[in-house]
Amino acid sequence: MLKVLLKSFGGLLAALALAVLALVAVLSATEYRPTQQEPAQAVYAGGAGAAPKTLSVVTWNIGYGGLGRESDFFMDGGSQVHPLGRQIVEKNLAGIAAQLDALDADVVFLQEVDAGSRRSFGIDERALLAGPDTDAYYAPNYRCLFVPFPLPPIGRVDSGLLTVTKAHADQAQREALPCPFAWPVRTANLKRCLLVSRVPVAGTDRQLVLINLHLEAYDDGAGKAAQTLALGRLMQSEYEKGNYVVAGGDFNQSFPGAAEAYPIRENAAWTPGTLDAQAMPSGWQLVCDLSVPTCRLLDAPLGENTQRYGIDGFWLSPNVHLADVRGVDAGFEFSDHNPVRLEIVLE
Repeated sequence: MLKVLLKSFGGLLAALALAVLALVAVLSATEYRPTQQEPAQAVYAGGAGAAPKTLSVVTWNIGYGGLGRESDFFMDGGSQVHPLGRQIVEKNLAGIAAQLDALDADVVFLQEVDAGSRRSFGIDERALLAGPDTDAYYAPNYRCLFVPFPLPPIGRVDSGLLTVTKAHADQAQREALPCPFAWPVRTANLKRCLLVSRVPVAGTDRQLVLINLHLEAYDDGAGKAAQTLALGRLMQSEYEKGNYVVAGGDFNQSFPGAAEAYPIRENAAWTPGTLDAQAMPSGWQLVCDLSVPTCRLLDAPLGENTQRYGIDGFWLSPNVHLADVRGVDAGFEFSDHNPVRLEIVLE
């Protein structure tokens, strides 16, 4: 009997090992391998005219419609892998769309927008959050046939950045960022990028270069630093050409003063990096409204003592004048992030 049990156990281990090897082989063969630069995907192409010199920009990480007030997330110390039901995602997306309509910005940067993922029940969120009278471009940063972790597994993912403009964008492209993960973890992980849109500016021969971003979250810090450096180099290059540059999104790093506004508790399951204002070139501005937290921890559903952060905002070139920045207190009702609204004047 013992020999039979040992043989059966050995056969089970061998089958499990073969299944793991087969999965790694499939993920390696189907791994998303974007080039350094490639055209962004047009969702709508109905934007008209050039950008005005005074305009508004909103950034919002929408958490794929699955991370509202009732949700937690396993990577932040919670237990949920998927939202509690399709109706939760539909409720969140409806609330996000209504909030964006109310904010009525000239430019919208959205992060964690799903184009067909198991976690958001296959909903293509791009068309719900932009309209045919806009230019809307999508750049994927997370594509995987099957994400095998945790249990139950995440499954199929197609998610990324969406930039929506009322003006017409002459060009939009995906710009790859350094990836801190090695094979085989890399095969089922994010491939971070920048979504760079170029919009002509009324009355000038310059471009407004709009950079939508979502930097690394769950790394040892080196990935965020390398990606921030790559972002800064691109911005400086565009500014030296005479263009106006506005980068915005989820930096996954605390803006200056955020650590004091929202102290990180000792047992927090996730700690952001820190944006170094001293490392920025003279005249450049990091912009965030710390009177409203921009992000919350997902170790549990939203509560009075939930850890808050200030990690979403903007980075402006010296020729972009800051008129106003305002954190929008959406109460984390529909996402684990709040929107941030910016008003600028192109000098």
